[in-house]
Amino acid sequence: MDFGKLPDISQVDFRLPADHLQTLSVLTKSKKSSLEVYVGCPVWSCQEWVGKWYPPNTHSRDFLKYYAQQFNTIELNTTHYRIPDLKTINKWRESTPAYFRFCPKIPQVISHDRLLQEVALLNQTFCENVYALGSRLGICFLQLPPYFAPDKLSILENYLKQFPPQVPLSVEFRHEAWFARQQGRAPIDEATAVLESYGISTVICDVAGRRDVLHQRLSTTTAVIRFVGNNLHPTDYNRIDEWISRIRTWIDMGLEKLYFFVHEPENILSPDLSLYFIEKINKECKLYIKPPISYQKHSQIKLF
Repeated sequence: MDFGKLPDISQVDFRLPADHLQTLSVLTKSKKSSLEVYVGCPVWSCQEWVGKWYPPNTHSRDFLKYYAQQFNTIELNTTHYRIPDLKTINKWRESTPAYFRFCPKIPQVISHDRLLQEVALLNQTFCENVYALGSRLGICFLQLPPYFAPDKLSILENYLKQFPPQVPLSVEFRHEAWFARQQGRAPIDEATAVLESYGISTVICDVAGRRDVLHQRLSTTTAVIRFVGNNLHPTDYNRIDEWISRIRTWIDMGLEKLYFFVHEPENILSPDLSLYFIEKINKECKLYIKPPISYQKHSQIKLF
C-alpha cells in the first residue's frame, strides 16, 4: 500500500493517540459477551510464500485454499478493480472453510470514479454478488478517495442510506481536511456520528506518513484496523504491542468483533508480522486464534 508510505521513518511518532471520546460510549452499549477476532493479509496470491507459508510446489490455483488454512480472513482488494461474478464468488466460498471471512473492498468505479453518485445498479450488483458468500462474508469496506472532502458528506450519507443493511460495511477516510481540528472539532466527528447512526463501522489505518488518519473512533462494536508495517522494522513490533494493549482495553469495554489486516511493503512479510500479532494477542487477551504455521520451520523440525 503506497498511501502514507515514507522513505525515512526515523522521525515518525508511532505512538497511538488516545481514543476518540465517542469510542467508549459506543463500546459500553454492547450487550454481547462473545468476541470474534479475524487476522489476515491483503493478498493471498504471493509466489514468495510458496515453501514457507504454502507447501512447496503449490500451484497458484491453490493459493486461496492454503491461505485459508493459515488465516481466518482476507482484505479482499481484488474487488476494488472489478465486481466478481457469481461463478468466482462460488469458487471462493467453496475453497475456504466455514470459519473464514472475506472482507471485500467497494469497487473503485463506485468510490473513486463516480464518487458514490449514480451507482445504484452497480452497488446492487456488487452487494448481491458478495452476499452470495453467505456466512463467509465478513465486512465490506468503502475506501473514500483522497479527493473526497468533507463538503461531500451529504453524498456519503445518501449512499449509506441506500446501502443494504444486511451487508456489513465500514468506511475509511483519507482526505486531510476530515481530520483538521478547529476549536476542538473536526469534520470526522460529524461523519463518524453519521456512520454510527446507520450502524456502519469505521476503518482505522495505521501508516507512517499519515498519522492523522489514526482517528481511534469506533462507530460500532466492530473494529476494522489496517496496519502498515515497514519491512519488520523494530517499530513494527512496538506498534503491534501497543495495539494489543489498546485492543485489550476495547475488549474490556465491550468490543464484539475485530478485523486486523497486516500490510508490509510488497506484502511478502505480512504473514511474519501477522504471526507475531496472533501469538501476542493470544497471550495478552487469553484468546485461541490459530497461528499460521511455517513450512520451513516444520521441515527443519522433521530433520532433527
